[in-house]
Amino acid sequence: QVQVAESGGGLVQPGGSLRLSCKVSGLRRFDEYNLGWFRRSSGTERDGVSCISETSTKILYTESVKGRFTISRDNDKNMVYLQMNNLKPEDSATYYCAPDLLHGGGCYVLDFGYWGQGTQVTVSA
Repeated sequence: QVQVAESGGGLVQPGGSLRLSCKVSGLRRFDEYNLGWFRRSSGTERDGVSCISETSTKILYTESVKGRFTISRDNDKNMVYLQMNNLKPEDSATYYCAPDLLHGGGCYVLDFGYWGQGTQVTVSA
């Protein structure tokens, strides 16, 4: 059974930083899956934030977070991370990570599955 557990969210002031972590367990081969971070704000759909390929050679970011967020993964630990710097109020959302079950290679939310509970990020003064 695949389980996904996100952590690291919290309340931070604008300009601050957070590092999100995600543990994915139960995949037959963790290093055979692209991984992604997604977020959903109140009343919106879940959107892709950043995705990383199996060996970290291909990394994608949504335009609004380029230069501020950094995705990384540790295949030995079955972990994926999202370092978020210079946070803005519009980054406030619940953040989720998930594996790319369809092996699409992109960052399309419909390709991803096994959603966890997410971790809440609130950016506010």
